[in-house]
Amino acid sequence: MNQTASNNAEEFGFRSGDIVQEWLWDDDVDDSIRAKIENLTGEDLVDEDYDSAVDGVIIWWRDGDDEDELSGVIVDAYAVLGDDGPLWVLTPKPGRPGAASSSTVQSAAKTAGMNAATPLTVSSDWNGIRLRAFGKGR
Repeated sequence: MNQTASNNAEEFGFRSGDIVQEWLWDDDVDDSIRAKIENLTGEDLVDEDYDSAVDGVIIWWRDGDDEDELSGVIVDAYAVLGDDGPLWVLTPKPGRPGAASSSTVQSAAKTAGMNAATPLTVSSDWNGIRLRAFGKGR
């Protein structure tokens, strides 16, 4: 069962001043999620080319993308993530174009050495799945 997110992005675990890196952005992403994160942190999201440590990560993932690529992106994103900050995979909700099954994300996460949490509704069209390294909490 999906949990429902708040309207201010606090459920992501980001804080004021955090630098959040965004992976696999495309023009189908939910700009309201992006705006909520930027409003919460007070910082613009940075892209994959940002070359310093970050405090959090969001990865936009759609069905039809290569699962092996997702595992690689998770590994790359985790490598620049400081102090086990929040790492989220955002996928279109079931019934929406590009909807990916949570089992696909869980499989890619496992391949990358991560655990995937239960999907959380983060907007009307997108779910979020928080990832954690094995042995790093809930």
